[in-house]
Amino acid sequence: MADTNKRSPSGEPILRHQTVDRPFQPAVADDAAAKRITAHIERNIGEITGVFHEIVSDLVHIDVHVVAPTADRNYYTLVTSGMSDLPMQTPPGAEDFRYAELMMCLPATWKISNEDFEDERNYWPIRWMKTLARLPHEHKTWLYLGHTIPNGDPAEPYADNTEFSCLLLSIPKQVVSLKDFFSLPISEDKTIHFYGVIPIYPEE
Repeated sequence: MADTNKRSPSGEPILRHQTVDRPFQPAVADDAAAKRITAHIERNIGEITGVFHEIVSDLVHIDVHVVAPTADRNYYTLVTSGMSDLPMQTPPGAEDFRYAELMMCLPATWKISNEDFEDERNYWPIRWMKTLARLPHEHKTWLYLGHTIPNGDPAEPYADNTEFSCLLLSIPKQVVSLKDFFSLPISEDKTIHFYGVIPIYPEE
């Protein structure tokens, strides 16, 4: 929920999200939209080499698609699908941005197998992509460019091998054609926007 009396040094309002007491709501995946997103990823980024599926999903079914490093793109690219199955609750004037998905890039040396993900030091980027993808639906809010989401209050590192403790949503500049990738029209009243997720340090 928003507390308009609390503002960041930049003057922007700080939203504090409390634990929501509600029953589990099984998600119904939009398979047609997922296929469109998959094609969009492969057309603009590269071949999808793996997908981390959710087995049981609350509110929305979040999958994380993996594009492996290549000679031209020497890093992993992770892209969600499912966040856009439901609209976010945007403020007046931002209705065109009700639907979103997320993208994050990881070093080519990142340990990314299912076995590696048993260690939180490897898994936290995936965990937080899913957390962010579900956050606006759980808290009836929205995510947009320039929003920052800390790991707690005060923010704590995501794992014991990193000092990153906050995520920034930004333009996904790592794609070949930002113009083609940023927006994916699905229907007359639904366009999905793709936001880059960038881990940042407390001093940033």
